[in-house]
Amino acid sequence: MIKGINIFFLFVAAPVIGFYFAFLQTNPVHSFEIEAAVLPIKETSTSVKTINDELSTTTKITISTKEEIDSILKKVKKEQELLETQEKQLNDLVAQSKEQTNKSDVVLEQILSNLLGEPIGVSDGANSTVKVYSLVEAGYRGYMAKVRVKSQDALKMLLAHDKVVSNGEITSSAAKRSNAILAVNAGGFWKTNGQIAPMGITVVDGKIKTFYENPALSFVGFNTQGHLVGGKITKPNQVKDRNILQGASFVPTLLQDGKKMSIPAKWANTRHPRTIVGNFSNGELLFIVIDGRREGWSKGITLEEIQDKLLSFKVKDAFNLDGGGSSAFYYNGKILNRPSDGRERPVTSNIVIMK
Repeated sequence: MIKGINIFFLFVAAPVIGFYFAFLQTNPVHSFEIEAAVLPIKETSTSVKTINDELSTTTKITISTKEEIDSILKKVKKEQELLETQEKQLNDLVAQSKEQTNKSDVVLEQILSNLLGEPIGVSDGANSTVKVYSLVEAGYRGYMAKVRVKSQDALKMLLAHDKVVSNGEITSSAAKRSNAILAVNAGGFWKTNGQIAPMGITVVDGKIKTFYENPALSFVGFNTQGHLVGGKITKPNQVKDRNILQGASFVPTLLQDGKKMSIPAKWANTRHPRTIVGNFSNGELLFIVIDGRREGWSKGITLEEIQDKLLSFKVKDAFNLDGGGSSAFYYNGKILNRPSDGRERPVTSNIVIMK
């Protein structure tokens, strides 16, 4: 009986005992744990390699970027050094130019002093410096002003009573109503219905007031820097292109770039009162009024004579403005010259200089 029970239990326990011995030989859990542990290690190795590759690539890029930045910095430094060199050269040129201008001014003053003596009047203001000289030569008398323009507001072209067509305005009136230190008559004019109007081209404060094409006339203008801009104007847009602020017209052109221009036959070798505008070699402006038609005082001057006189003053460009009875020279509150009519003549335009 007991033997039979043991055999029964043996059959029952056999599977358990077999499993036990199998477990002792190979632990499936242990095997699983090992495989499970090995897998992440392989993946981690792959990840580390990838990261190392990326770091290597990033390092190469960083080194390349640094080299590019260094190259750019070197270029910037060279450009900065070049800029500094150019700036120094420019400053040197400006200094040399100022020195030459100062020398030119001194030489010009010496020339005028030798030819004309000391100025009879000097006015120095925020807008301009004006020096007035008396001209006394064999056969004629007059006055000359040398003007250094300091601002855009120094010089104005005034129409008579600010109108294109009017009864005219004398030079002293235009000067006083604009509070000018210096004034001379300007462009020519023609009669229309009992009144007068400017000839040719007239510009006031950059605006074209008249534009009548006449090949015989010369335009006498002043730009935004107060420099003389004269010659031929054939199209309205040239006024804007040349930055002309003020201007009037008459004839003829006397000097251009220091050279005499031909005088029209009908104007040649005749003596009359004259009004002349020009610029010196240093850029300063020149205004001259010569009296005439007055025996015992002044007979007037020919245009050929005034050309020679202007060249002796080192004048570069010059133009003849309206003359005869229109010629008037106003300075510091009064008319200095003696107009040939015995009194000032009303004209259509005047050039006024502000102190």
